[in-house]
Amino acid sequence: MRLALSQIDPVVGDLEGNRELILDRVEEARAAGADLVLFPELAVTGYPPEDLLLRPGFVRAARESVERIAADTRGVVALVGVPLLEDVLYNACAICADGEITGWARKWHLPNYGVFDEKRYFASGNELAIVDVAGMRVGITICEDMWIPGPPTTALTAAGAELVVNLSASPFHVGRAQEREAIFSSRARESGVRVALCNMVGAQDELIFDGHSLFIESDGSVVARAPGFEEALLVVDLDRPDASPLAALEDDLEEMRHALVLGLRDYVGKNGFEDVVIGVSGGIDSALTAALAAEALGPERVHCVSMPSRYSSDGTRSDAQRLAENLGADFHELPIEPIVEAFAGVLAEPFAGRAPDLAEENIQARIRGTLLMALSNKFGWLLVATGNKSELSVGYATLYGDMAGGFALLKDVFKTDVFRLARHLNERAGRELVPQSTIDRAPSAELRENQLDADSLPPYPELDQVLEAYVEEDRSLDELSAEGFDPDVIARAVALVDRAEYKRRQAPPGVRLRPKAFGRDRRTPITNRWRG
Repeated sequence: MRLALSQIDPVVGDLEGNRELILDRVEEARAAGADLVLFPELAVTGYPPEDLLLRPGFVRAARESVERIAADTRGVVALVGVPLLEDVLYNACAICADGEITGWARKWHLPNYGVFDEKRYFASGNELAIVDVAGMRVGITICEDMWIPGPPTTALTAAGAELVVNLSASPFHVGRAQEREAIFSSRARESGVRVALCNMVGAQDELIFDGHSLFIESDGSVVARAPGFEEALLVVDLDRPDASPLAALEDDLEEMRHALVLGLRDYVGKNGFEDVVIGVSGGIDSALTAALAAEALGPERVHCVSMPSRYSSDGTRSDAQRLAENLGADFHELPIEPIVEAFAGVLAEPFAGRAPDLAEENIQARIRGTLLMALSNKFGWLLVATGNKSELSVGYATLYGDMAGGFALLKDVFKTDVFRLARHLNERAGRELVPQSTIDRAPSAELRENQLDADSLPPYPELDQVLEAYVEEDRSLDELSAEGFDPDVIARAVALVDRAEYKRRQAPPGVRLRPKAFGRDRRTPITNRWRG
């Protein structure tokens, strides 16, 4: 049997576009001589469709769309992910052959943790689905079904399945491809059966799907692998699967780069934007954001805007312009001092008798946010915010200022990884994209004289370790202390994290890179007195 794994990038809700994409890949698989072609989980609707699944018209339209797909499926069997409404709604796979839907597979195990919310929408299936293709008995599973030991995988093999396939929409985080591969290899060994995984690729709001579709022998060895972060049709001859492509897995920096580039490219494209605008300060975060945007979209679609104040140094002003020149991006400089003075005049009476403080600093950030949003509104450019996960964790960001925007690219990137990625981009390019002086300079918001981030925050290498343990691993204060973290860093970081939840609720969406990102993964009450 010849198998094709169709790793596609659908758009949630675009039933017509997704149908055309699926049918194009069916034709490509048929032309490659495939007997069976797999598509990802919920390929017809895109994943996750969330509360679109609560709309009866949407579910009916998805059923009509998969019936039209089946009608054009001849000469090859296609397994296509789609919601199925019977008495209840299932996350299902339509078995399409000979111009019709000949059967269904229903997902058994519904994930309801982290970014997953499937029990809100679906009922669990409990029937085995096996289809005969080219003389081989093929068992069908959907995503989580093969993350769990035991049935349905073991039940399918006991019922005679010689190959177990899996339609998946498995979201990415750093290291996920290796983790997923280990799990599926375990399932193959446990049941002594060959396994094929077709995983979705692309970005949906915060979520990234990395592809890396697989064919695994019954001993658990991976003999075919599709590339990550791009669409692909992986064709496997089951009599000689080791002759199939075996794309390499990459290190964490390359995974992050790929995910950030794909996340921005898909968010911009799928939401109908052409260009982006980025406030560039001469600092490391905005420089990395602009460099990634230029890679994702092309430099001609990136507009860099510098907005210096009286506190901006000559070094940061020149670095902002040099960054744009290095990237080949559009550059504008809009000094904000006249606007700051106008604000000061209006506020002179109510602020009388009070020394300048955080209020005046935030005014500068909000003026910049207003200018960037004005450009966004006037030209239709998507404003990409530049803050990182370290800053967002501790609230070192200004609401309606540097947090303004439609997408926050570095939302799940710790500051220490911002520096690593900037160096990595330069090394890959063989030249300075991000100016070396920007990388070397001590981080500063430049909202007051001689300001440094270190004045308000612990050193980033120490802070990020505490944030990872507290935010992502849910370690308690006692556990953090027992693990040897600096008590002062713990106390400062935890207090800042807990106090800043209201800001994070108002932040734009951004690419999810880690196992627990702000937003879908971590939902902490704003009004909350627990400290522990």
